[in-house]
Amino acid sequence: MNEPDTRGAGLSLRLDDGGKVLLAAVAPVPDAVPIDEAWLQQRIADAGFAELRVQPAAFKLLLLQYNAGKPVAALPVAECVDAGLAVRISADGLSATLSIVPAQGGKPIAKEDVLAELAAKGITEGIALDAINAAIAAGAALEVGIANGRPPVAGDDGWLESLLPEVRDRRPQLDASGHIDYRDLGEIQVVRPGDALMRRHPATAGVAGVSVCGVALPARPGKEVAFAPTLAGAGPASGDPDLLVATVAGQPVQVRGGMMVEQVFSVDTVSMASGNIRFDGSVKIRGDVAAGMVVSATGDIEVGGVVESATLEAGGSIVIKGGAIGKLGRKDGGEHHLRCAASFSAAYAQQVRVEAGDSIFIDDIAMQCELAAGNHIRIGQRRRGYVIGGRLQATLSIRAKVLGSPNRIETRCEVGTPPELHRRQLELAKQRDGKESQLLDISKLLAFADQHPGRLPAETVGKARQTAAVLSADIAELRAGEEALAQKVELAHMARVIAEQAMYEGVVVTLGNQRYRVAGEHGAATIGIGAHGLELLAPDAA
Repeated sequence: MNEPDTRGAGLSLRLDDGGKVLLAAVAPVPDAVPIDEAWLQQRIADAGFAELRVQPAAFKLLLLQYNAGKPVAALPVAECVDAGLAVRISADGLSATLSIVPAQGGKPIAKEDVLAELAAKGITEGIALDAINAAIAAGAALEVGIANGRPPVAGDDGWLESLLPEVRDRRPQLDASGHIDYRDLGEIQVVRPGDALMRRHPATAGVAGVSVCGVALPARPGKEVAFAPTLAGAGPASGDPDLLVATVAGQPVQVRGGMMVEQVFSVDTVSMASGNIRFDGSVKIRGDVAAGMVVSATGDIEVGGVVESATLEAGGSIVIKGGAIGKLGRKDGGEHHLRCAASFSAAYAQQVRVEAGDSIFIDDIAMQCELAAGNHIRIGQRRRGYVIGGRLQATLSIRAKVLGSPNRIETRCEVGTPPELHRRQLELAKQRDGKESQLLDISKLLAFADQHPGRLPAETVGKARQTAAVLSADIAELRAGEEALAQKVELAHMARVIAEQAMYEGVVVTLGNQRYRVAGEHGAATIGIGAHGLELLAPDAA
């Protein structure tokens, strides 16, 4: 005959009078079988109280008392817990989320509870009722989006639109890829007084937004842009300050903050008959420049023919429709050079020294030349694109169709950041620090004037405000220059030497303190920094 199961004998469970707390009582029964936590949890579940939240400490005490045969009067072991909710508004006020902690034997969250919480927090905009209903139906939620405001739309910055499609551009041009187009700078363009040059488009105010609480969120207005205060040969049109027009006849040139008009001096040829030329503006030479001559211009120099062992210096670009021939490396070569602040363009170059602040473009061949460019060197577009011998220096890229020759003539290519760039960075930073110190002193004076009206002469305060405005503009320009240089230094780390068709032994590439000598003959090839330093890169890394 089986003995009766006395496990749990004498143990009773009931809810308190409020129906919220589960009470356990023990009336000891002799020889009752001990119970454990798993059995007790099952007993509570069988009694219909599985959803209640248990109290672990009470559980342990009940087990100790029961298994020791000691009585328990009314020990709270579990309780009914209502569901909880929390609504959180994001820091920017543009969204609100809902979290629901599920009920444990208590009251679940109702839609009215959520709406009441939204009202308490002042949330009125963009309420997503479908998301609220879904969270309630699920019984639990964690940071579910239930309301969205409308973010403000920033205004567009003002901008300057060139009204001349093919104007010369002397602003710095940066491009890390080296995939640059050959610049056919074309003929010198001439405008007359009154011709429209550029239009200023003002900044827009933007569109205000609204938070989930209905608070207006102001939009950031666009930055205004203004024509530079001094644009030689140009000025605002009468009756339309946003339209820049020419005030003199000459060549339009796009510069930072607008466009200026340079005077143009034209001559058939430059030789002993014409004498050397030094001109404040641009120079257009329809024919050749003879050996030993000097042409200097603050603007561009355009040569329709050939330049032979002459010196050309331009504050803008140099364009030679024919070629440039020198005597570099020869005893009778002299110190002739071709130097420009912007870009240099020629059909071919042989034994010449060329320095360009921006880029150098030679269409056919560069033979035994010294070429130095602030950004890129590009040899070959419509014609052969050969580089044979000489030394080429560029910050960002050197690109040709053929680099070197089967005769293994040494052809040196140097890319990367030149020391002058770092020196320029330090110089700009020093200039900016000086102007910021001046602005700080003037700001203190203006603050004193604001706090003590009448203590300083009005003329002094007026001059101080003008000086502060000029200093602020200078500082902004210096910062822009520093940022451009920093970008250029960063791009220089990705500098490349690229041969589109062939690269021969004898080519030596230098980047910083690293050097790579080309061994053997290659087809299309690229040299740059790879996994193992300066090396021949895979085709897809070019």
